Amino acid sequence: MTPRGVTAVVVAVVGRPSLWWTALVQGRRLVPRRWWARAPFLPVPDRTYVQFRAITQYGDPGHSLVADDVLQYLAWCRNAGR
Repeated sequence: MTPRGVTAVVVAVVGRPSLWWTALVQGRRLVPRRWWARAPFLPVPDRTYVQFRAITQYGDPGHSLVADDVLQYLAWCRNAGR
């Protein structure tokens, strides 16, 4: 995911307070255990998982996430938990 894509997603989520908690929970679930012990030493999802999701959603392993798609996913997660 490009820095521009990350920024777009963060801005989109910040603008939706009803999704904040869901975003935190899902973000925590996507971060690998002991992330601090492996490069790049950041709490980011595993690259192979992100590529898999890009293939299954967009058909292209290099496709960057779209902010609206992330918002829809978070809304789905929130509603599925109820």
